[in-house]
Amino acid sequence: MVLSRLVCAFLLAACCCCRRAAGVPGEAEQPEPELLEVEVGSTALLKCGASRSPGNVSHIDWFSVHKEKPTLIFRVRQGQGQSEPGEYQHRLSLEDKGTTLALTHVTPHDERIFLCQGKRPRSQERRIQLRVYKAPEEPSIQVNALGISVNSREPEEVATCVGRNGYPVPQVIWYKNGQPLKEEKNRVHIQSSQIVESSGLYTLRSVLKAQLLKEDKDARFYCELNYRLPSGNHMKESREVTVPVFYPAEKVWLEVEPVGMLKEGDRVEIRCLADGNPPPHFSISKQNLSTREMEEETTNDNGILVLEPAQKEHSGLYECQGLDLETTASLQSDQQELLVNYVSDVLVSPAAPESQEGSSLTLTCKAESNQALEFQWLREKTGKVLEKGPVLQLHNLKREAGGGYRCMASVPSVPGLNRTQLVNVAIFGPPWMALKQRKMWVQKNAVLNLSCEASGHPRPTISWNVKGMASEQDQDPQSVLSFLNVLVTPQLLETGAECVASNSLGKNTTVISLELDSNRTGLNMSTVSPHTRANSTSTEKKLPEPESKGVVIVAVTVCVLVLAVLGALLYFFYKKGKLPCGRSGKQEITLPPSRKSELVVEVKSDKLPEEMGLLQGSNGDKRAPGDQGEKYIDLRH
Repeated sequence: MVLSRLVCAFLLAACCCCRRAAGVPGEAEQPEPELLEVEVGSTALLKCGASRSPGNVSHIDWFSVHKEKPTLIFRVRQGQGQSEPGEYQHRLSLEDKGTTLALTHVTPHDERIFLCQGKRPRSQERRIQLRVYKAPEEPSIQVNALGISVNSREPEEVATCVGRNGYPVPQVIWYKNGQPLKEEKNRVHIQSSQIVESSGLYTLRSVLKAQLLKEDKDARFYCELNYRLPSGNHMKESREVTVPVFYPAEKVWLEVEPVGMLKEGDRVEIRCLADGNPPPHFSISKQNLSTREMEEETTNDNGILVLEPAQKEHSGLYECQGLDLETTASLQSDQQELLVNYVSDVLVSPAAPESQEGSSLTLTCKAESNQALEFQWLREKTGKVLEKGPVLQLHNLKREAGGGYRCMASVPSVPGLNRTQLVNVAIFGPPWMALKQRKMWVQKNAVLNLSCEASGHPRPTISWNVKGMASEQDQDPQSVLSFLNVLVTPQLLETGAECVASNSLGKNTTVISLELDSNRTGLNMSTVSPHTRANSTSTEKKLPEPESKGVVIVAVTVCVLVLAVLGALLYFFYKKGKLPCGRSGKQEITLPPSRKSELVVEVKSDKLPEEMGLLQGSNGDKRAPGDQGEKYIDLRH
């Protein structure tokens, strides 16, 4: 028995020696392979030995070892390489005099051991472990939009994180408010899975489930992918998300906008708020001052009570009721008082004040408010403050004191809260004309728009001494403005126009004289007075002055034409030989015998030297530039 065991051990040892001597790659015990790290898509440089001389690398075989099975992929003979048919046939090439095998376009499928073997396997065999890396894409995160109830007894899905096209599978870490989350029984659960794409890359999918509390309603969740590249460790983060958290309300209260002192005319909104999510169904009630009972008010679709415009009747006690539709629990807010500050209508007495010139008048202003009031009087025409207080004293009244006065009642503690009342003071007297007389420049057959303004108490009426289309416009209760459209005729030019204003106390006139303006052109134009008052509302306008530029242009054109004709005439006589010119400056013209008489005409010229070039002598010479001599025309012959 012992002998048989010894024989078996000897045979086993002999078999192992034989297998090592045979040199079959991968069968004998091998040292740890060298590690080579590359990224997907790059080129891997597989070195068989940098220290070997070229003579020792003339015969090398390259193998790829997959699942412990070596496959010949490349041969080197006499420094020349030859790829074997298969998956690496078109991606291998030799570099560094045959000591390096270059593998291009690395993919995740290339992560394996590569073996090079020379003539003497024991001395020239080398194993290289190729590690492949690929950074995943930016992680995407999808939040649970339906939300999570705090009453849930099991962890609910919070969000899902997806990292695509990475290699190897990245590690995922979940965070809440910047703090990493770990698995916690019945509280936090992280479930991750991966899918291998056809490219060999991984897509990671991780689901975070958690049991949330009310305090997590604003919690920010995100995921992080950790991965490695040849350059070291890296990470990528997703965006932050917030998951809806549902919890019952514990408190209900009222909110009023705008905040602060309210006044009549404001737009006021009353809304209910609660500390639950989703908020309960709300209703708003106001206390009835007569019955002291709370009565429900009508709100808009958003459950908001809108007071527009707010009035003093809206003041009172309000409260809010909330009904949780999930738990059917009812909550009620504290009562809150709403105060709308107001100023009542302003009353002025007397309501229609009137007085004689030289007398005095007292105006009194009254108003009510829930706050302290201030009064002031303003002149309507100028806006100037005349008096502060509810009483205005007017002494020694004159005609100019008539017109509008405004009383303003305001609440200093509530900016913008005020009311006013306008009253017109009438001063008895005959009509008063804005202008006594004026002069207008007109053109015959033009259409004029005449105006006349008068004031007085009682209110005056206006009439014209000429026929035309008349209209009136009230300026204030004691003033009137009359308009008259009239055609300019010879009779109107002779008589002019007269405006007569009259009331029960007298009358007054305004005379408008018309003067014919011969310089104005065109028919049917409105002509107005240049004497209208500065504060008058008359629509009359002054006619523009006639332009004189056209007359100047016509005169210049005529002069140019006369000079041109004269020059042409002289040139014609010269060509016909009728105008012999010499340097002496005298020119002789031969007349017909029947018209021979002795006549000498002396012409002095003020033309410039350049213009004198038109007059040339018989020898073709021009007058010298400096020659200012006189020219003579001899008509004796």
